[in-house]
Amino acid sequence: MKALHHVGFTVKDLDASIRFYHDVLGLGFVNEPSPWFDGPELGPAVGVPGAALRQVSLALGDTTLELLEYKSPPSETTKPLLSSSIGASHVAFLVDDIVAAKAELEAKGIEFFSEINVVDEGVLAGWRWVYFSDPDGYRVVLQNATWPT
Repeated sequence: MKALHHVGFTVKDLDASIRFYHDVLGLGFVNEPSPWFDGPELGPAVGVPGAALRQVSLALGDTTLELLEYKSPPSETTKPLLSSSIGASHVAFLVDDIVAAKAELEAKGIEFFSEINVVDEGVLAGWRWVYFSDPDGYRVVLQNATWPT
């Protein structure tokens, strides 16, 4: 492997997710939202028989987040997996000032699960983080820019 190209996940409403990730969190467009793709070759290509989807790619720094909305087949789930479930995911954003970033998002109506978590000992010493969720309930994390060494 050479590098991580992108991370993608499926959302219920692509337009609502764009408003959240682009308008609220400030991620820029790599590409505009696509039209619906539903050709007979799509299902086998993505491993989802009968797939019809549209997507958008958003970027922050060198990282790209791909959001996909499927029109078909219908989803068998109504909400994201619990964080403890195999296959569950979250996306974390590095910030220089976690206190200021949290306050800025709270002013935009974002509700956080807790206060900022602080780790001062052990292998994760130096971490500061706090979780919230996107419109579909996916976990999103603010992480301080100081990673353990």
